[in-house]
Amino acid sequence: MPTVRPFRALRYSAEVVPDLGAVVAPPYDVISPDEHRRLLARDPRNVVRLDLPAFEPGDPDDDERYRRAARLLRSWRSDGTLRRDPRASFYPYEQSFDLAGEPLVRRGILARLTLEPFGPGSSVRPHERTMSGPKEDRYRLLRATDVNTSPVIGLYEDPSGAVAAWLDEVASSGQPCADVTDGDGVHHRLWAVAADAAPTGLAERIGAGAITIADGHHRYETALRYRDERRRGMPPPDTAGEPAPWDEILALLLEPVAGPVAVLATHRVARGLGDVWVRTLHAGLAELFDVHPVAAASELVRAFGPRSGADGGEGRFGLWTRDGGAILSARRAAFEPLLPPGGRALRRLDVTLLGVALDRLAGIDAAAVDGGARIAYTKDAAEATRWVDAAHEGADVAFLLDPTPAASIVAVAADGDVMPQKSTYVYPKALTGLVINPLE
Repeated sequence: MPTVRPFRALRYSAEVVPDLGAVVAPPYDVISPDEHRRLLARDPRNVVRLDLPAFEPGDPDDDERYRRAARLLRSWRSDGTLRRDPRASFYPYEQSFDLAGEPLVRRGILARLTLEPFGPGSSVRPHERTMSGPKEDRYRLLRATDVNTSPVIGLYEDPSGAVAAWLDEVASSGQPCADVTDGDGVHHRLWAVAADAAPTGLAERIGAGAITIADGHHRYETALRYRDERRRGMPPPDTAGEPAPWDEILALLLEPVAGPVAVLATHRVARGLGDVWVRTLHAGLAELFDVHPVAAASELVRAFGPRSGADGGEGRFGLWTRDGGAILSARRAAFEPLLPPGGRALRRLDVTLLGVALDRLAGIDAAAVDGGARIAYTKDAAEATRWVDAAHEGADVAFLLDPTPAASIVAVAADGDVMPQKSTYVYPKALTGLVINPLE
């Protein structure tokens, strides 16, 4: 069974940093270059300097930015900017947000999760493939700083509802130690509950069944690599039978009873096809889809934007090129002989169908997608169509998707399968900088 444990977090000191909103940031992998510059300018102590250190003129090599992050971390700990909590705690975490015009509240728990290699028999399951570039970046940062700056997100099940009831109680009666609204209007609240004040059996309830990684696969696999490196050639630390710090990772653990696990679509934009391939694509659509032409990109944005309220799994797609667009409805019988091996949950996914269509109609196979040069990604349907209209970085065709249901994430992982990269976008993201997990 998964092992979930409290920890002593590093947190910004309210006495030294009175405006928490100035120093927190989104996770590194959703920060655009423009937003990165804004975060750097917002406050010299913004956590982006630790989580996404930038190359600077005069750096002797690319590793210098990671060493600079490590020096900065030591400095902030020394001057009191970051302070470590005195007692091991669980950290209940609440996010209030709007989705498709509906106000929602999601609650979870930040804790340490003991690392397990993925594979048969593991109680920690992946659902998505990873790419080597982001993993190398996260590894070099982790090796330099020896901290988890942001959490992976894991989905667990507690049929009793006891954990959700406790989170409701904390949110209604406890005083949060952090209260901040981010740039997207998401309201974040955090509490610190000492382990000896938490309900008996809390960790055991969370870890009673398998945990599915919903977000943060690159960080999780990096942590496994770092753990194995630390284990090699050195005696285990004296931890009184508990896991060594590098045997664990910072995790935000969510359960649907405690609030919706919202998943946004990640739209695909194919690049470098050229006019001939685009015409070939249009001509071949009828092989796999029922095609319903649309007159304007705005129609697709309404149908596939954040307020559409649609769920994935129905085989519905939006297509936009500079020659026009359409709403596509997959004819599953046509797809059946072309689908990759795997369980029913994987084979029914919209992203699986789209992967087949990209290969069949545009000559973009899985290897080309993995290479990263042929496909760009965005969660904004309007942005995807604008990229095509402007031929931004060679954009030729936008494929708009409905969101993958959270239940499909768990079902695919339970079958031992993994989705293509960028199949899911769990929303809202956990803020980086609320808690940092020192591996010590």
